[in-house]
Amino acid sequence: MRTQAAFLALLLAGISPTMAQAPASGLSGIRFLVGTWNAGQGTLADTGGTTTGQSTITAEAGGAVLLRRDHTDLFDRAGKPSGGFDQIMMIYPEGSTLHADYSDGRHVIHYDRAAIEPGHAVTFTSSAAPGQPVFRLGYRLLAPNRLGVSFSMAPPGSTIFRPVADGTLSRTH
Repeated sequence: MRTQAAFLALLLAGISPTMAQAPASGLSGIRFLVGTWNAGQGTLADTGGTTTGQSTITAEAGGAVLLRRDHTDLFDRAGKPSGGFDQIMMIYPEGSTLHADYSDGRHVIHYDRAAIEPGHAVTFTSSAAPGQPVFRLGYRLLAPNRLGVSFSMAPPGSTIFRPVADGTLSRTH
C-alpha cells in the first residue's frame, strides 16, 4: 500500500519513477549499460535464425538496482517471423560482487557473480547446480553508443561454454 501511495504521489507531482537516477556506487562500474538500446540483427547459434529487439536499462529504487526490460523478435533461417518474447533482469550489488536475476516468464536465471571491467564490460555467470546448465551473459562497450552482447551456456557437467546468441545494440537515448 505504501508503494502504491508513493507511486501515486509521484504521478500526481508529474514526476516519473523511471526518470534518470544515478546508479549507486556499487553499480558505477556498469553505468555504461544505462539507456535505451535498439538491437541490430543478432544471431542464434542453434537454429541459424536471427533476432531484433529493444532494450531499456534504467537505475531504479534510488539507484540501488539496474532494471533491464527487453522485447526480442525471433526470425527463422529464411528471415520469417518465428515468435518473440519479453524479458526483465534486475542487477544489484550484493556482498563483494554484482548479482542479477533474469526472467522471460518461462525461465529464471540467477547470476551470482560478475567480472567487471569498469566502464567497459561486465560478464555475469550463474552457479553450477547438479544437472543444470551454467549461463554466461556478457556486455562490452564497443563504442560510446554501441554495446556488444553475448549469451552462452555450458551444458550440465561441462565447463565449456557454447554460444547461444550474440548481437550488437545501438543507444538511442
